[in-house]
Amino acid sequence: MHMIRCQHTHEPVSLRQAMDKLFEDSFVTPSRFLSTFSPGGTTPIDMYHTDNEVVVKAALPGVKPEEVDITITANTLTIKGENKVEKEIKREDYLYQEHRYGTFGRSVALPSGLDSDKVEASFENGILTLTIPKSEQVKPKQIKVKAKGAVEGKK
Repeated sequence: MHMIRCQHTHEPVSLRQAMDKLFEDSFVTPSRFLSTFSPGGTTPIDMYHTDNEVVVKAALPGVKPEEVDITITANTLTIKGENKVEKEIKREDYLYQEHRYGTFGRSVALPSGLDSDKVEASFENGILTLTIPKSEQVKPKQIKVKAKGAVEGKK
């Protein structure tokens, strides 16, 4: 049984607005829709790059660092683990159950040109942070421009 939060407003809503909201909530956010049917849900990931590295942050609340498995194969990063129930409670005793338990996994494509042998991983406050350095071949290089025919000391 899914719980639906009811929002009471005093403003009248047209049928068209209500239908637009229904379709937006149901189909526009497929990850939310699909995570409803998978036991562990979807692991949210942020990935960004700097001049020297790619940084991946994954939210893994309630997961212990030693229960996380991280692999990089070719240009694919895979994060797997399990969020275990601390105390077994019978299903019929729940009033609400919104936390997801069980195994989870997430694979994402990485950009090419990374040095996956030098990955650093840290885990703090339920956030896994991976720092993957870029290889020297793909790092931006600074090129200095010299004026041709310039004579030193003269302006």
